[in-house]
Formats: sequence, C-alpha cells, structure tokens
Amino acid sequence: MQEAAAALVQAALCGILGLLVGSFLNVVIYRLPKMLERQWLAEYAEITGNAAPAEEAPFNLLVPRSHCTKCGHQIRWYENIPIASWIALRGRCSGCAAPISVRYPLVELVTGVLFAWCGWKWGFTWQAVAWCFFSAMLVAMTMIDWDTTLLPDDLTLPLLWGGLIVAALGWTVPLSDALWGAVAGYLSLWLVYWGFKLLTGKEGMGYGDFKLFAALGVWFGWQVLVPIILMASVIGAIVGMVLKAGNKLREGGAVPFGPFLSLAGLTAMMLGTQRVQELFHLW
Repeated sequence: MQEAAAALVQAALCGILGLLVGSFLNVVIYRLPKMLERQWLAEYAEITGNAAPAEEAPFNLLVPRSHCTKCGHQIRWYENIPIASWIALRGRCSGCAAPISVRYPLVELVTGVLFAWCGWKWGFTWQAVAWCFFSAMLVAMTMIDWDTTLLPDDLTLPLLWGGLIVAALGWTVPLSDALWGAVAGYLSLWLVYWGFKLLTGKEGMGYGDFKLFAALGVWFGWQVLVPIILMASVIGAIVGMVLKAGNKLREGGAVPFGPFLSLAGLTAMMLGTQRVQELFHLW
C-alpha cells in the first residue's frame, strides 16, 4: 500500500514538472523554426555575397519575453501557469481578447501525462529523467514537423546522442543494440527515400525522418524498428485518410511522417520493448 502511494506521489510530482516543461516546449515549438529561418537567411546572404538581412532585435528561446502576437501584451507570470491560466483567461488574451489556441494547454497536458507516466514507472531515478527527456523531445518534434515539415538537427541529434549515452550507462538497451539501431534506422529510410526518388522523381520524406528513426533505434534497439515503422505507417495512413476525407490535406497532399514516428516511439516507451515485440509477432 505504501509503495503504491509513493508511486502516485512520484507520478504526481513528475506530472507537475511535465506541465512546466510543456509550457517551455510551447516556446520551443513556436520560436525554434523562426530562429532557424533567420540563421539560414544570414548564411545564404554570406554564401551568395548578397547584403546581409537588416539587423533585428534578439530572438531566441529566452528573449523577447512571451507576448501576445496580436497586440504585443506581455504575458505576466500568473497568466503563464500551465493549463490553469488558459482556463482562467477563457482561452483569450487579457489585453485584446484575441483567442489563444487550445493547442498550448494540450501540449502542456500531454507533456505532464508523459512525465507522470515516467515517474510512475521508474520513480525518482535517472532512468525516469532520461525518458522524460525522450518524451519532451518527441512532443516538440511532433508539433514542429506538423507545422513546418521540418525536423531540426537541434532536436534530432541531441535525442540520438542522448540515447547512446543512456545506453552506454546501461539504462536502456545494450550499447551494441543501440548502435546498430542507429545504423539500421537511418539506412532503412535513406534507402526508401532514394528508391522512391529514383522511381518517381519526387522526394517522399526528408533527412530529418532518417535521423529521428535512427534516434528511435538507439533508444529501443534495432529489434524494435520494424514494429515502430509499422505503427507509424498505420497511424499515418489513418490520419491521411481522415484529412483527405475532410479536404484538409496541404497543397500537394504532403503529410509529415515525423509526428507518426514520434507517436510510435512514445507508444513503444509506454508499452515497453518486450511488449511491442510480442504484439508484432501476433500481427
């Protein structure tokens, strides 16, 4: 009984931390693509010898302070409490009453639930910290890829290297399984990409998908890559059909694959590698 109560307390505390991290992820999701765009424009100007873009005010994950994109109202600390502030404000800016997307509290809620689950399963351990990091990165990548069809190296590579580190520490899978998971994950989608391009002349996915799949191979080992890609493909096909039925596909009919890889990865985390492999054999 005491163990169950302790597990609940750990899950609750990790969940609260997850809500706070989710609030920060909303900043990452919105700002990181814009930061990269600025960087690419500056690099392009340098390479081509064109005039550099006009110097702009600093823009990163810390500055400027969070504000309403409609009226510029700076978000006060009590307007930035995860989920609670959105409910108290009734989903509207206190300055101009412009609607605040429900996606913000949903990102916080999902991150909080994932962190709570990690706390419940692993308790206050470094393993829980590692899997919370894994969860947070996948949440951020899911939303950024869905918005921009971009999987930034700033997220995929830390996830991959972080997976190798925790494997070397013995917290996940054997290091050899993680290493070959990275190789198999990257090369498998790389081969699919080039096969599709040679046959159709079109690009079916981006290099960010290769890196994300390689990272998942690191965290779960090469043995779980086939179930993960199958789960991602099934989820992606269902979502694609729903979007097509509702005439909500983007121009060209493109649907980013990264969010479905991320969802499959989170599913594998929650089920466990052994359970995922058992279900795969049942299929």
